[in-house]
Amino acid sequence: MLCYLHDMDLYTRKSYWKWYLAAGAVLIVIISLFYTRYLAAQLMVREEQQATLWAEAQRALNKVELDTFQFFHCDLTMPVKVLELNNTIPVVLVNNAGQIEDALNVPGSEGKTIDTARIRLELNRMFREGVDSVDASIPPDIYKKVYYSRSKLLGQLWWYPFVQLGLIAAFIAFGYIGFSTARRSEQNQVWLGMAKETAHQLGTPITAILGWIETLKAVNEERPDNQEMLDELRNDVTRLELVADRFSKIGATPELRTVNLYEELEFCRAYMQRRSPRKVEFDFPVPADNEPLMVDLNTPLFDWVIENLLRNAIDAMEGGIGKITAVVYEEGRYACVDVSDTGKGIPSGKFKMIFKPGFSTKTRGWGLGLSLAKRIIEEYHGGKIFVKKSEPGKGTTFSVKVPKSR
Repeated sequence: MLCYLHDMDLYTRKSYWKWYLAAGAVLIVIISLFYTRYLAAQLMVREEQQATLWAEAQRALNKVELDTFQFFHCDLTMPVKVLELNNTIPVVLVNNAGQIEDALNVPGSEGKTIDTARIRLELNRMFREGVDSVDASIPPDIYKKVYYSRSKLLGQLWWYPFVQLGLIAAFIAFGYIGFSTARRSEQNQVWLGMAKETAHQLGTPITAILGWIETLKAVNEERPDNQEMLDELRNDVTRLELVADRFSKIGATPELRTVNLYEELEFCRAYMQRRSPRKVEFDFPVPADNEPLMVDLNTPLFDWVIENLLRNAIDAMEGGIGKITAVVYEEGRYACVDVSDTGKGIPSGKFKMIFKPGFSTKTRGWGLGLSLAKRIIEEYHGGKIFVKKSEPGKGTTFSVKVPKSR
């Protein structure tokens, strides 16, 4: 339906910046992930050493308990200090009978007397999640093991990159939403100002043209051919006057009235066909049994949308030769119009981009037609407009959906 597509640098650069930001965030997370993993590995080695040292301290105390002479003459300050300094690593001392003799930094080890039942539950959980052990035996008679798992600090360090990724993603998302909202608000103000200024500037010329038409009709009263031509010219200017009037009220809620969709489409077809090359064929629907399809429309704006689609379809046809087809059907609460052409088509990657302000497919276009059409249908009528299908070299189908009248 549209002519040869050329990208607007504005949207190309915008797309690139999104990827740059995403790549930067991913790079930060990757670096943070590797560095955190490095720190976690170092901390894991250190905790293994501390667990081994704790087991050695337990072995030293057990030896002293077995030797009465050492019990009264050995300095136990160092082993006791080692046992007291461990305030992060969960450790459980188990003998060869499977009995828990001591524990630290696990639920049940907080008081002076350990709660073996709670510690047993925690030890089972440690086994399920993966637990390491250090031998604390005193051959040949005493066999004990120290089971230990990660400290809370090490576990938090493993999760830190993912938390950081979430925070960065949230920051970028909120920043992008805020920036987009501010930019959209600014664009809306620009649109509002442009629309009202355009309507204001058109007001005087339109009035003057209408005056000249009446003058020409008076001069050519006896020439029917000229009268018919002047009537068509007046129709064009009247439609322009209606659109300009609506544009002057942009920002206000448009007034909708209940109309027959088939009649509006026929009105648009007749208007555009008289102003199109003769080799362009129009195939528009005729309702079965004259059954109307009632919808709520602001007719000047809706007609402008349909005419914009038809005008783009004609521009897409090489040599002014082709066919434009309209199909009307109902889909749930919507009345739908599919407008198809046999023009050059649109690449699938451009289906959404063509509705952006400033994206033009024509060397002399401003890129506002489809953007304004989307706003009229979606914001003013509560409907939808989109490219339903398109194939380069074969044509395009636009779909317009508006709510049915209740």
